[in-house]
Amino acid sequence: MTIAYDYKTRTLYTEGAAAQKAAHKVLLRHTFEPSLPERGYTNRTLHIDLSTLKVTEKAVTPEMKEVFIGGRGFGLWYLWHAITPTTKWNDPENDIIISPGPLAGNTAYAGSGKSLVVTLSPLTGIPIDSNVGGYFGPLLKFCGYDALEIQGKAERDVVVLIDGPKKTITIEEAPEENPDSHVAAEVFMHQYADDAKDFVNVSVVSAGKGAEHSRIGCLNFSWFDPKRGAARLKQAGRGGIGLVFRDKKIKALVVKKSGVNAASNRPDDEQRVRAAGMKMHREMHDLDHL
Repeated sequence: MTIAYDYKTRTLYTEGAAAQKAAHKVLLRHTFEPSLPERGYTNRTLHIDLSTLKVTEKAVTPEMKEVFIGGRGFGLWYLWHAITPTTKWNDPENDIIISPGPLAGNTAYAGSGKSLVVTLSPLTGIPIDSNVGGYFGPLLKFCGYDALEIQGKAERDVVVLIDGPKKTITIEEAPEENPDSHVAAEVFMHQYADDAKDFVNVSVVSAGKGAEHSRIGCLNFSWFDPKRGAARLKQAGRGGIGLVFRDKKIKALVVKKSGVNAASNRPDDEQRVRAAGMKMHREMHDLDHL
């Protein structure tokens, strides 16, 4: 069985990939109803407990939208309610929260692919946030969730799959795959995409073996680059979030959503968003000479 990536030819060798996926054991299958945002919010978030194998949804309150807005604010809100003053970074109740914010996936506005990741840092023992690009945040939003919150610890390496087209969330044991992100992003993209045209609809979050041995381990968020014909990675590199990820025995988070377009975010006033986005683009073009 061979899975390797050739950087020169950008070729993924996936001999045995079918056998690896066949080795997955589904621990939980949960159905949900996807929804698109209204005015940037879906008004619900997803909570997954890896210890109890339980999936629940939480309502986004008016206070969360008015005071905390999204992204970093939602992450800090959920972390505050998840932990106690004595919680350590490697305790099961420590949260990993990924939230893309109300502008997620709005292609008229620069930076709308960003997500904020929040957790207790292994480096400092206090809350840390890190922003990251890639497709995971927008695809999560367009599956119907303003944030993903993960608590608990799995007993063995698992993959969490949020599949919008199939309307299912699964937690699967994944004993065979290499967790290193440059391989995992490609492997899981190939495993869960329907075909090559579907690659753009899949995003993978992973942290490699290095994150298991370093407190500065980062998370890698994938996006498919059609020009290169390969998955590329963006990093949430602050605070050692990758170590928390691997301590929870997560090999990968995978989200899949098809049919995404420029109008999927459904803002309240699309013209004002476009005008603000054009102004930002002009400022970057005229003032950023790097």
